[in-house]
Amino acid sequence: MDASVTGLTQGRGIRRVLIAGLLIVLVVAAFGASYLARQKTTRQLNAAAVLLKTSPPLVNSAKVKRAPSRIEVLLPGNITPITEAYVYARASGYLKQRYVDIGDRVRGGQLLAEIDAPDLDEQVIQATAAVAQAEGQLGQAEATLQQLIATRDLANITWKRYQVLTASGAVSRQDGDTQSTASKTAEANVTAGEKNVRAAQEYVRASTATLQRLITLQAFEQITAPFAGVVTSRNVDVGALISTTGSSLGPARPAASPTDVPSGGEVFRIAEISKLRVLVAVPQTDSPGIKVGQGADVSVQEFPNRTFPGKVTRTSNSLDAASRTLLTEVQVANPTGILLPGMYTLVKFATERTDPPLLVPDAALVIRADGAYVAVLEHLTGNAQSMRRVHFQKVQPGRDYGIELEILSGLRGDEEIVVNPNDAAKEGVIVQPTPPASGQAN
Repeated sequence: MDASVTGLTQGRGIRRVLIAGLLIVLVVAAFGASYLARQKTTRQLNAAAVLLKTSPPLVNSAKVKRAPSRIEVLLPGNITPITEAYVYARASGYLKQRYVDIGDRVRGGQLLAEIDAPDLDEQVIQATAAVAQAEGQLGQAEATLQQLIATRDLANITWKRYQVLTASGAVSRQDGDTQSTASKTAEANVTAGEKNVRAAQEYVRASTATLQRLITLQAFEQITAPFAGVVTSRNVDVGALISTTGSSLGPARPAASPTDVPSGGEVFRIAEISKLRVLVAVPQTDSPGIKVGQGADVSVQEFPNRTFPGKVTRTSNSLDAASRTLLTEVQVANPTGILLPGMYTLVKFATERTDPPLLVPDAALVIRADGAYVAVLEHLTGNAQSMRRVHFQKVQPGRDYGIELEILSGLRGDEEIVVNPNDAAKEGVIVQPTPPASGQAN
């Protein structure tokens, strides 16, 4: 039994030695593999560091491109009626009747209101009587003239007879001279009578003109619409006193609080809204592309999925000195009246540019104290075909679109430039360009 126990003990010892040896071998193998991998990584890092020291720096590059010749310009505008009239009364008096109110559609010549002006009516009656009186005076002057003509004719005949009698000595020379004077006096009286008739005729014409003026003013007691449209403002009501200037002497009305209480100002305001005008201030940079007759799309915030076609009808042909903008009028058809005067709108113009500018990435622009620059990559001769030399070219930037920038001058259009130039990109430095990232503008 002792021998078997001793053998079992020896067997366990051998297994323990074998296990320990195996563990030692595994530890040594793992340490060796780790050491070899570390050595390989170290050699790779050292090689990369040497390559980095000896190779040129990498830079992101992009190609300069030409902007499209056709562009769309979106500008704010203000909608106004195609025609708008501020209707004032010419006759003074009290408003007798009002037939329309705000929002009513009216026809051209339609009666809007009537004014009671009794003093004006009396002036018409007085002027009518003055015309009749002037015509009576004209008749008297004409009858007097006929009497004077008859007296002159008789005096001339008598004078001719006395000329014969005086020559024959039948009557004295004194009597002949008396008849001569009577003939001349009769002629002068006829001339004076003719002038009296002409004066009476002029007085009749003056009286008639005064009557016609008062009758015309009397017609202004009826206020009519100058054209077909919509009443957009009403500042009078029945019983309001209309002054000689045509405005109502109503109470003051706060502009900030909407109300239909009558106030001073025009009697009515009428607007034609079947066609509307949109006034747009076009910036100087876009003004060359605006032409009379070209189309435009008008949109308002209240109808987000709808556009209204319009057409440029006229421009001011001069820029505003303060804002450097071109006042442009776009007319839009509005048969259903869905668009209202005073609305804020956006107008989109599609313009053609004969010489569109160049475009570069916005990040390529370098701002210095003496101006704006871009880092142009110049080709090298020889074996280094993939290398480029950096040259900072001064440029004139234009409009900034956010990710792209217009270049108005300084570039030809076929250059390759550096995007986001770092400290390594200096004047004359040799660099290695990399293609632009996916999605970057070329």
